[in-house]
Amino acid sequence: MKKILLVGITFMLLIFVAAGCNQKSNSASDTKKGEKVELTWYFPIAVGGPLTKIIEKMAEDFTKENPDIVIKPVYTGTYDETMTKVQTAIQGKTSPDLAVLLSTELYTLLDMKAITPLDEFFTGSASKKADSFYPAFMENSQTDGKTYSLPFQRSTIVLYYNKDAFAKAGLDKEQPPKNWDELVEYGKKLVDSGMKAGVEIPSTNFQYWMFQALALQNGKNLMSDDGKKVYFDTPENEEALQFMMNLAQKHKISPNGVIDWATAPSDFLEGNTAMLYHTTGNLTNIKNNAKFDFGVAFLPAGKNYGSPTGGGNFYIFKDISKEKKEAAWKFIDWATQPERAAQWSIDTGYVATSKAAYETDVMKEYVESFPQAVVARDQLEHASAELSTHNNGKVYKIINDNIQAAITGKASAKEALKKAQEEADQVLKPYKK
Repeated sequence: MKKILLVGITFMLLIFVAAGCNQKSNSASDTKKGEKVELTWYFPIAVGGPLTKIIEKMAEDFTKENPDIVIKPVYTGTYDETMTKVQTAIQGKTSPDLAVLLSTELYTLLDMKAITPLDEFFTGSASKKADSFYPAFMENSQTDGKTYSLPFQRSTIVLYYNKDAFAKAGLDKEQPPKNWDELVEYGKKLVDSGMKAGVEIPSTNFQYWMFQALALQNGKNLMSDDGKKVYFDTPENEEALQFMMNLAQKHKISPNGVIDWATAPSDFLEGNTAMLYHTTGNLTNIKNNAKFDFGVAFLPAGKNYGSPTGGGNFYIFKDISKEKKEAAWKFIDWATQPERAAQWSIDTGYVATSKAAYETDVMKEYVESFPQAVVARDQLEHASAELSTHNNGKVYKIINDNIQAAITGKASAKEALKKAQEEADQVLKPYKK
């Protein structure tokens, strides 16, 4: 009987030890010498075009150059869907090794204790890595003196316009609207000439982003640098939202109600709208599919020019082994080198993230043949950090829902922003202590 009991206890101890080993395999050194390091990379897609194939090719090219590291890219849907999958994986202690997530998820990921600072990797040839990117792109990457992510598929909002439609309306096709007044004036002429819409500003998915552009053009940014406060209900922002509403409700140059983020580029390509506010990440898609001459321009100014930056950054997760962190960094450093950043920009339309990328031969040749490619880069001089706060998901839902209420005529600009401010203040209250 004692022998059976002893065997049973020994068996249970072995199970316990094995379970303990399995639990810590993600955080301890789990790669034996000589074995390949395999990395799971979550990535989203928010624009048109064959990005999945481009990503897979990037992973293959890296592994060819670094045969000891295998990158396994996993398409995880939209940015929101990717963030949800990351949160679920972290809670289940099965986080990916690296991911491209919105640069604005910084505070949420820090509150989850999910990501590792990258500063420890800034050594040797990479010692100046953080300084190599455009400053506007780094605003959402750093806090408290540390760098937690690096720019990858980055963007600003730009104005796309149909030059053929401009010519038909009697407008100079080389002179897009420079300010809000001209936007309305041109929009009316374009509608009078037969266009279904003079301009479309999407009001789903990223309505906060479009509103933020108008807010920046009319005053200051929507949040504090520490992500603990928002400034939604200022008189300047009320004026900006009212302008957005007036395009349809007063001036009749924009479709009534909701304008879908995903289908707005199709409206432009099909000739249903003459001007479109959208991410420069759609530039290559529009270039490849437009059957008409089109231009790209700065967003029309209010009191000044302005656009928030946007798009995704590379993050490395905290609870993975040292070997995996080092391998993930090696890939990020490789993927953000000037030549590759330039090619990624050409293939997708996203802004190449460093000045050095625009000095490469491949980018110089591309810009010479397609000068529209530098508009978003040049607009970075007037760009600011994208809306980013603690509890970002809830704050986004609050501002998005209230903007949509205003756009659909269910609330005035003042009512919508007052409600958004009150609700966001409650969500952010715990972080102000």
